[in-house]
Amino acid sequence: MPAYWVARSKINDPVEYKKYTDLVPGIIKKHGGKVLARGGRYQIMEGPEKFQRFVVIEFPTFEQGVACFKSPEYDAAAKFRRGGAGEVETIVVDAGDATK
Repeated sequence: MPAYWVARSKINDPVEYKKYTDLVPGIIKKHGGKVLARGGRYQIMEGPEKFQRFVVIEFPTFEQGVACFKSPEYDAAAKFRRGGAGEVETIVVDAGDATK
């Protein structure tokens, strides 16, 4: 059953943040993920308007989504943004049974 990373971010330092975004696509692909939405048009329906960028990534399983986030490669890439270049909130959600 597929699972998704849902992330929202605010970029504080575009140069440093790009070092992160240059590395992440290969890491996601290595873990079987594919980007469904990144950037683009959005409308905040509810909640704070702090974030400016939204990303949805699909993984074949919940476990692969978690493994990608916890991987040494992702951790190394995330250090570029965790130093203040950007603020990100990420969740991994299992598709579950949408009929319930």
